[in-house]
Amino acid sequence: MEKGYTNKAYRWNRENYSRRRRFVDIWSFVWTLMFNFWLYNKSWSYRGGVTEAKKAIRRKEQAVWIRNTLLDLGPTFIKVGQLFSTRADLFPSEYVEELAKLQDRVPAFSYEQVETILEQELSKQIPELFANFEPIPLAAASLGQVHKAVLHSGEAVVVKVQRPGLKKLFEIDLQILKGITRYFQNHPDWGRGRDWIGIYEECCRILWEEIDYLNEGRNADTFRRNFRGYEWVKVPRIYWRYTSSRILTLEYLPGIKISQYEALEAAGLDRKALARQGAEAYLHQLLDNGFFHADPHPGNIAVSPNGSLIFYDFGMMGRIKSNIREGLMETLFGVASKDGDRVVQSLVNLGAIAPVDDMGPVRRSVQYMLDHFMDQPFENQSVATISDDLYEIAYNQPFRFPATFTFVMRAFSTLEGVGKGLDPEFNFMEVAKPYAMQLMSNMNGSEGNTFLNELSRQAAQVSSSALGLPRRLEDTLEKLERGDVRVRVRSIETERLLRRQTNIQLGMTYAVIVSGFTLSATILLVREYVWLAMLAGLIAVAVSGLLIRLLLRLDRYDRMS
Repeated sequence: MEKGYTNKAYRWNRENYSRRRRFVDIWSFVWTLMFNFWLYNKSWSYRGGVTEAKKAIRRKEQAVWIRNTLLDLGPTFIKVGQLFSTRADLFPSEYVEELAKLQDRVPAFSYEQVETILEQELSKQIPELFANFEPIPLAAASLGQVHKAVLHSGEAVVVKVQRPGLKKLFEIDLQILKGITRYFQNHPDWGRGRDWIGIYEECCRILWEEIDYLNEGRNADTFRRNFRGYEWVKVPRIYWRYTSSRILTLEYLPGIKISQYEALEAAGLDRKALARQGAEAYLHQLLDNGFFHADPHPGNIAVSPNGSLIFYDFGMMGRIKSNIREGLMETLFGVASKDGDRVVQSLVNLGAIAPVDDMGPVRRSVQYMLDHFMDQPFENQSVATISDDLYEIAYNQPFRFPATFTFVMRAFSTLEGVGKGLDPEFNFMEVAKPYAMQLMSNMNGSEGNTFLNELSRQAAQVSSSALGLPRRLEDTLEKLERGDVRVRVRSIETERLLRRQTNIQLGMTYAVIVSGFTLSATILLVREYVWLAMLAGLIAVAVSGLLIRLLLRLDRYDRMS
């Protein structure tokens, strides 16, 4: 159990929440976090001087503190933290790693509260609904808890009951978060280049969908239909007569958690086959259906005694829209031709990159990715490595990965980790290769010869550009005559030389000041003006310190150039 977790657990099971208390708790967390960020960049706050190692340790400590505080703040912030764990394009890697550890290990609410909710939602007493209902839950999570039960027909089921007062808590917390989001959006540093309002709206949409159990039931039905022809995939059936927006009753399908490798081995199951089937199941969701499980962590996947995969928890699902395929194909052609400009433009069109005035750094980052990865065999690449490098490039750049993209990358990385746990020789990219080839083949079949189409498109584009060239030249000349053309030149080398020249001039000024005050101190000391000599000497020493720091900075510039 996390530190500071049990002393606030009593707040989790309340029907009513104090808006004022939540406001104080949430803003206290935000202001403390902002103070920690401010302190992080202050060299004097590090004992014995600042180093990269000390900074890394502090980032790790802050990340752990954030995770623990989100646990204390309750369901809304656990889910927000879990969503932010997919946004490595927004947060440093240490924070993302800790947020990914946020688990729904929370205190259960009482059986009396369960009885009340069931009666309110289904308009019947528990004995009328179930032949047997176990009062102790199988598991408790931030949004609800699960009880095992038996229907009067004799069918074993699990009943998912939503946490008391959850809707009211969401309304209070999200209203407070809206004010925090506006503050961050208007912040001169943290708001620059970040669409915090859009991220907030995305979080709201996902959270409201996840606490609607009717929506989760529909997702489960769709997911089960998509795997109708796959005997090795099992999805619990929904009992709609016993389901509402706050109650979800599903078929009881027990199994061994897919991450319990020793238990799977003891049950005589083929771990290599399970690793491959897990990857194939997800690729089928993504490429064949466009409807996929957005949170496939090991707790949501189990294995039946006969080796079938069992999927649980369909509150968070992702969808690939059909109109995205053309944009993805454009990106694919750009990647295949190692054309950084084309890849950047296609990502802008897909909404994965926010266009800015100077796209040079983004284009160079993308080109580096193309040059780095296109030289390696497809089968030898790791999803986790690719996503980590991609997020490293995206951090502090205008990349805005949509939720769907980040969910896919996180799911791939999770499944690759599980696969390697099941089979050390497992390679997700190797499993994915035939699916990617099939996708290309299907697109060739449905759209004709894609490469010929591409050549035709480019020829039409060139023709259009050629026909429009005279008009564009005329417009440019008119702007030149009006003085409306603004030339913007940026040279990193020139900027570095200018900074170095400025520092040299500043150093000369410091040296003159030190010489002047040293000479003054000497003269005053000779004439026995001891106190004035000491004052002049102290000033000379202080300016000497500034001069030494400046010389060290110049030395760093020389080594970097």
